Amino acid sequence: MHVTVTVKTVFSSPVHFLAFGFGSGLSPFAPGTAGTLAAIPLYLLLVQLPLWGYVAVLLAMSLVGIWICGESSRRLGVHDHGGIVWDEFAGFLLTMLAAPTGWVWIVVGFFLFRLFDIWKPWPIRLVDRDVPGGFGIMFDDILAGIYAWIALQVLARLVGA
Repeated sequence: MHVTVTVKTVFSSPVHFLAFGFGSGLSPFAPGTAGTLAAIPLYLLLVQLPLWGYVAVLLAMSLVGIWICGESSRRLGVHDHGGIVWDEFAGFLLTMLAAPTGWVWIVVGFFLFRLFDIWKPWPIRLVDRDVPGGFGIMFDDILAGIYAWIALQVLARLVGA
């Protein structure tokens, strides 16, 4: 079911504003990609934290995201509207956990996360299809973030970064 979401809807509700990634999920083309791009400035802020601080923020974003995504979805009356991209924020930030520094690694992390989020290898596709509510919305992207994190870390080791 397709539900049209307006700028007014997103910017008049803190829940939708966060769920739609500060408005990035309103992109008419590839909102998940737009949401992941919008997560990069947040990553650039968070990467300055000590590792434990980065992990704490990532964990908080993920846990709060379960409610945010579920509540936005409930209010819209549709499960996992394409514009809900808070889960992409969390998945990308997980991908970049303890990543090597530099723009090359940000770009590689971006593409790896988008690859796994779109491809949805097992069990991501199963979770995306069968797990309801905010937990399901968040968990498939967390899994994609884990896959992308593993790939990024292996790649970094292979090139000696």
